[in-house]
Amino acid sequence: MSTKQIDLEYKDLSFELVGILFEVYNELGYGYKEIYYEKAIKQCLDEKNIRYKEQAPFILSFHGKIIGRFYLDFLIDEKIVLEIKKGNYFSKRNIEQINEYLKATSMRLAILANFTPNGVKFKRIVNIRKD
Repeated sequence: MSTKQIDLEYKDLSFELVGILFEVYNELGYGYKEIYYEKAIKQCLDEKNIRYKEQAPFILSFHGKIIGRFYLDFLIDEKIVLEIKKGNYFSKRNIEQINEYLKATSMRLAILANFTPNGVKFKRIVNIRKD
């Protein structure tokens, strides 16, 4: 499957998620802790009846032993990882974190959202290693 096909696979759901991000930013603005943005997003997901898990745990193991744990901000409809950050730019570390999550979960798509002083910015990140 090509990257373009994967990118379009969850088009409607990701469009709805981005709308929620803007809705939250438009009402709250900038300057709050990530947890408050997460709570507002959770409320919107509930209102729109979108299935999700918050702080969804995933275990990383090696030779049958746990070597790490991931906690995703949101796992949307068992399809999309949604990670919330506060800051002015997408840091290399945040993008690496998302790629680790995609690899560990075998999910196809993640949305990294930054709540900035100039609005909400988002980046769709595709798991190119997923078949």
